[in-house]
Amino acid sequence: MRPADGGTVELAAGTRHPGWPARLGPLLVPAGAVELRPPRLFDGAAWSRVRLRDRAHLERWEPTVAAAWEDRNAVLAWPGQWSSLRSMARQGQALPFVITVDGEFGGQITIGNVVRGALRSAWVGYWVAGDRVRGGVATAAVALAADHCFAAAGLHRLEATVRPENSASLRVLAKLGFREEGLFRRYLDVDGAWRDHVCLALTVEDAPEGLVARLVAAGRARLG
Repeated sequence: MRPADGGTVELAAGTRHPGWPARLGPLLVPAGAVELRPPRLFDGAAWSRVRLRDRAHLERWEPTVAAAWEDRNAVLAWPGQWSSLRSMARQGQALPFVITVDGEFGGQITIGNVVRGALRSAWVGYWVAGDRVRGGVATAAVALAADHCFAAAGLHRLEATVRPENSASLRVLAKLGFREEGLFRRYLDVDGAWRDHVCLALTVEDAPEGLVARLVAAGRARLG
């Protein structure tokens, strides 16, 4: 099938998870051509290289984990993460994607805690390589993922929780029309302490034309 963004979506026959697996994009932004695809086992080397290089950029925004950063982001740590992501996708619990920029590994975006039934909701979380944080990569990735969630994946609501200090991520979501719904006090153990998080959300009614179309109309992106 072909989505509104002009890219391609590949859906597996008989899948238990609507909208999975899929390839989304490309969407052209100043940084390059942004695409989303499922994680692959051989992404390990690129994933580890970026994660180890960008520790200072990433660690302060991520949940506290007992293992050392070097150990949990080593090449040998990737197969376990990849297997877990693939398992959740196959069980209908998540839609995990790798972000690529001009074909190169540039980060990850995950639609998690997918709930069906009357709620049809999920959260979105993402990280972008330090050398890709400007140029519209995160904005394009969230737009592609959100449009996919509201179309092929059949969801109604998408939620994001962001630390108030993370102004860059808050700007990304604001540009896309996510509305602020409240503040969660001491919500997650992040970077060694329980941190407040702003809750933002979007429903399908908030963007009937789609987020990609909204970016294109604003001159922030072009269809690939």
